[in-house]
Amino acid sequence: MAKPSQPYRTVDTRPSKDSLVKPGELVDLIEVTPLTLTDRRIYNQLLENAWEAIDKPVLHVIAKSDLRGSHNSNDRVGESIERLMSAIVKIEAVWDGKPAIERVQLLGGNLEMARADGLLEYEIPPRLRKIISNSTIFARLQREVMFALSSKYALTLYEMVQKRGNLRWRSSEKFSLEALRGVLGVPKGKLTSWSNLRMRAIDPAVEEVSALSDYMVEVQPIKTGRSVTHVELRWWRKDGEATGKVERALQFASTGRKAKAEGRTEEVTPVEGKPRPGWLDQQGTALKTQTYETARLRHPGYDIYYVEGEWRSWAAGKEPPADPDRAFLAFFRKFAEANPI
Repeated sequence: MAKPSQPYRTVDTRPSKDSLVKPGELVDLIEVTPLTLTDRRIYNQLLENAWEAIDKPVLHVIAKSDLRGSHNSNDRVGESIERLMSAIVKIEAVWDGKPAIERVQLLGGNLEMARADGLLEYEIPPRLRKIISNSTIFARLQREVMFALSSKYALTLYEMVQKRGNLRWRSSEKFSLEALRGVLGVPKGKLTSWSNLRMRAIDPAVEEVSALSDYMVEVQPIKTGRSVTHVELRWWRKDGEATGKVERALQFASTGRKAKAEGRTEEVTPVEGKPRPGWLDQQGTALKTQTYETARLRHPGYDIYYVEGEWRSWAAGKEPPADPDRAFLAFFRKFAEANPI
């Protein structure tokens, strides 16, 4: 007699070069302690770094430089780690066949090296490891989208849609207004009216996720009497043309996207961090700030200006590209594939 098939576990899913995996239970959690956009990004990176042994009682190590993003200081990393350590979240669970609530901490003890280029040693709390080990639903997050989204509400909405997007039998889900506020991490006492919540959190998040992800998203209010008490989250996958627009939109940081939408000309400023070397000025005008930032996010660890020099040397004598920024990013992708670090 054949044995019943075992459900596919989230921990058996592998991250890719461009994406990471997040257990579904950690997507729809309710924050008792509010987190920031930076906290959420860093936590996703910590999960990804620990993924190969995330359900094991082991210590994980990551370079602090991998968590800093575009900031030169480790102060923000330390503040996020402390908030994650003190953060308590509520996760829906099933106990003896009945609905239950689990309250867990997101991050256990850790050790931070004092050097700016040092390491962070950390652990996943035991109860959270058990939740992750038993998980069978997950969200696959595109790393590039995660760093492009400009608010914690947009990042959370993106994770919610990525968790649900591949469910063939479902394209919408209803939430009570209070449940949605909890999942989005709206602090208590903030955005208490539906109009403020929609204007300051939901609508901007829907706009960003629809622009930058593979899905179009809607959040429609549902009234009980005259008051909005519930919402319906709807999602549908984009067609080929719309998907192409996503890739173009991801080439612009939030300021660039806003300027483009408003028809303004963007002023080119140096990318945050290492300044563009003078020798490159002799080879051509600087690319857009957003292009450098996109290259840095797509290919962490590479010297973006060295690669720009390689690109300009390769392109010398050839017909100038119609879109230099897109051409550079395409060259960078091939360069990184041929020269892994």
